[in-house]
Amino acid sequence: MNHHPDLHTFGSSAYIQTRDGRRLHYMSRGTGEATVVFESGMGVSRSTWGLIVPAVAEHARTVVYDRAGAGRSDVDASPRTLARIAEDLNELLDALGPGPFILVGHSWGGPIVRTAAAVNLSRLRGIVLVDPSDEHCDLYFSRMAKVGFAINGALIPMLAHLGLYRFLGIKAFHMQPADVVADHRQEDFTVQAARTVAAEGKGFIQDLKMLQEQPPKLGNVAVSLISGTLPGKGERKIRPAIVKAHQQTIDKLSNARWVEAEQSGHMVMFTDPEVITAEIMRIVRDGE
Repeated sequence: MNHHPDLHTFGSSAYIQTRDGRRLHYMSRGTGEATVVFESGMGVSRSTWGLIVPAVAEHARTVVYDRAGAGRSDVDASPRTLARIAEDLNELLDALGPGPFILVGHSWGGPIVRTAAAVNLSRLRGIVLVDPSDEHCDLYFSRMAKVGFAINGALIPMLAHLGLYRFLGIKAFHMQPADVVADHRQEDFTVQAARTVAAEGKGFIQDLKMLQEQPPKLGNVAVSLISGTLPGKGERKIRPAIVKAHQQTIDKLSNARWVEAEQSGHMVMFTDPEVITAEIMRIVRDGE
């Protein structure tokens, strides 16, 4: 499936085939020495980055993709552990060429790009973490968090079967270009999309524990970590805890900087998109 890049905000569609025969869908736009690859949050398709890609694609090649079971990508029969997901990302990078790559990850995409990056640092120019899930945040390991993941894992697929899952959608997605919104509505609320959320969430806490024990070694790769610092509804405790965890992560990296998105909670892509774009472009220009 290919079409002219100008027909979609994200450019042209294509697929890679993984070593075990699955197809992963991606879309690319723009040209440049660096390739910027975007990794979405848990269970979400590529349709997160509609306010960022057009600006970045004026200066670099951009790639958004669907993880297994999301969007237009094939389902993976194996458990969707952090290691497995990062392996898929590295297969995509292998197919895209030698790089250099800038990896951008939101939420659960943050641990994914960190884990994938550590496998081959030589092809990276930098990493941008957008309000990432962080193993230094103790609240993720609370009993309430464990119960919440278990409930969501059972409830979300059931709501999708009933046609109610779409009502849990985030309204801010609709701020994006019309073609991105249309894809989001069509692809992100199916029964399979709900199953993908559940599959990725199943090992979330265990994977974070693994990151505590064995954090990815990122060497001297440039890392920007963007934290949303504006507490949203129900975030009075968790938002400051996440920001504190982010700063702990930064302190343990050799070439990292912390960036505040002061108008944002978790969904920085919609409330402070220019902050993300600026950090990506800073890394693009530093390598020129």
